[in-house]
Amino acid sequence: MSTETSPGSARRPMEWTSAVRFGSTLVKRALLLTALLALIFVAVDLLPGDAAGAAAERGESAADTARRRAVLGLDRPVLERFWDWISGLPTGDLGTSARGVPVTELISGPFPNTLLLGGIALLLTAALALTLGCWAALRPGGAVDRVISGLATATLALPEFVVAVALAAILSLWAGWLPAVTLTDATGSPTDWSMLVLPVLALTVPQTGWNIRIVRAALADEAREPHVEAAVLDGLAPQRILFRHVLPGALPAVVTGLATSTGMLLGGAVVVETVFNYPGVGSVLASAVADRDAPLIAGVAALTGAVITLLLLAADLVRDALSGVRR
Repeated sequence: MSTETSPGSARRPMEWTSAVRFGSTLVKRALLLTALLALIFVAVDLLPGDAAGAAAERGESAADTARRRAVLGLDRPVLERFWDWISGLPTGDLGTSARGVPVTELISGPFPNTLLLGGIALLLTAALALTLGCWAALRPGGAVDRVISGLATATLALPEFVVAVALAAILSLWAGWLPAVTLTDATGSPTDWSMLVLPVLALTVPQTGWNIRIVRAALADEAREPHVEAAVLDGLAPQRILFRHVLPGALPAVVTGLATSTGMLLGGAVVVETVFNYPGVGSVLASAVADRDAPLIAGVAALTGAVITLLLLAADLVRDALSGVRR
């Protein structure tokens, strides 16, 4: 009797294992996001004052403030308020802000602007990191490699706020090439594409440094593989070795690094938007913190966390696919 195993039956356990791992990762990240949202409610509750006091008008009596506190549910335990809020997430209900406006209405306009800013910065970061990292890897230890690695380390240490202020001072105030302040039209979007340049660059510069290091390290690790060393001994051109033998194996690590940068890009966008008066969630989040508005803060965090989680899951799928091709 034959004991051979068909390729299809051998693939099924691997596919099942990948599906289980994917589901486990999804559950873990969902639980982590839930814990983060709960922490936001608790942290806002520990701040001095509350949303009822922040929304109080001049001359308002203590009784009026107490009534508003009861309307907002601030007289209930914080975890009970958090449960009421998070139970509405499956239906897309992000709750009501301290000002009585639905959270979805407050962030439906600014959030796409932030995604646009972060998306352009991510694409530019990927292009620059891959180009410069591959250029440096063509001659390891050479002058180009040392210069690019040094610049990557220097830019990695720069906060987005410092980069934003420097770009505004040099390219706007001094050179006059680009606007330092973002003007919006009737829809709440920037009136001209040039107003995106400085915010995008302020986000791209630090993340490009981080990803150049990842690309360079991934290429260096892959260059030690036996099939690459065999290609070198065969006398193939460095460019062919890099793009045909080294880069494909390094792509899983590169994709993971870029996906990780998404969180830092969206987090840095809050600061950069404030510097350039960009109409994103940065200003919404700043006013929400001032108002002690936990539902609004948590709503921004929930949407941002969902985007980051989806991109990380997509990166996992791409990495598994690339690793399968490599095998």
